[in-house]
Amino acid sequence: MNLITILMFGLTTLSWSQQAPVVHDPVVIEESGSYHLFCTGKGISHFTSTDLQNWEMGQPVFGEKPNWTDNVVPNFENHIWAPDVIEHNGQYYLYYSVSAFAKNTSAIGVATTKSLDTSNPDYGWADHGIVVQSHPNRDMWNAIDPNIVFDENNTPWMAFGSFWDGLKMVKLDDSLLKIAEPQEWYTIARRERSFDLADINPGDAALEAPFIFKKDDYYYLFLSWDLCCRGENSTYKVVVGRSTSVTGPYLDANGKDLAGGGGTLVIQGNKNWYGVGHNSAYSFNGKDYFFSHAYDAKDNGRPKLVTKKIEWVNGWPKVKPMS
Repeated sequence: MNLITILMFGLTTLSWSQQAPVVHDPVVIEESGSYHLFCTGKGISHFTSTDLQNWEMGQPVFGEKPNWTDNVVPNFENHIWAPDVIEHNGQYYLYYSVSAFAKNTSAIGVATTKSLDTSNPDYGWADHGIVVQSHPNRDMWNAIDPNIVFDENNTPWMAFGSFWDGLKMVKLDDSLLKIAEPQEWYTIARRERSFDLADINPGDAALEAPFIFKKDDYYYLFLSWDLCCRGENSTYKVVVGRSTSVTGPYLDANGKDLAGGGGTLVIQGNKNWYGVGHNSAYSFNGKDYFFSHAYDAKDNGRPKLVTKKIEWVNGWPKVKPMS
């Protein structure tokens, strides 16, 4: 998610299919016929559904903030950004972002549970602390917006980042709880940043929220360009590139490297939706789906869930424009 705070959006409102739920930065996973959506919110917001249309809000993942967060962001208020959720070897992993406003004073943490069903005795999130952390004036990247992907050798990687000098990828340890040693890093997407800006400045190279989706022979890197969280001034849009290697290079439909400013447009806002971004993508029941949020012009720019089916045209993902 963007460094601009989203506290204004009140993510505790429950909505239904006639009015899409109020969410920001959604990710989705299926367990035993139920879909679980996690998103930015106090303690990480959690919704459930049986049909991907009607969503019911449940209890947050963290009733109290993880005990390490104040060491990263003093007086952290448990407003956690941009999670990612995966299942691996019978356990669920939830990665999440802790950050200070407009700074790369940030960290990505991870928690695990054996079940997502709150009525299951195996339910219960165990927090494992920091996976990666960024520091102002040390790092030209921001440790938020995690996304986990496994390559063809079942090696885990984490893509992440927002503004500064682009989106990064780092290899994870087999435990999925820490960076692998020796460390292996890549820049997977980048836009040109004004050279005269101070290192602590987020900059004007607006990109964030990587999400990698494997389809046939390609890894598709979705990311969000421009600005979120500004109501009618939001300019968020989703672009994509693809690669035969998880670490890139990711090229757009014109052959331009995403690390050199490339990106093929997938979806953008219009007069009814001020911006569309921070997406995720999944295959459920043989169909490919695109999830994101968009700012509803008819509801004071509140961020609503967007769910669209992905069609593939000449090897590229297509979704219907916002209506």
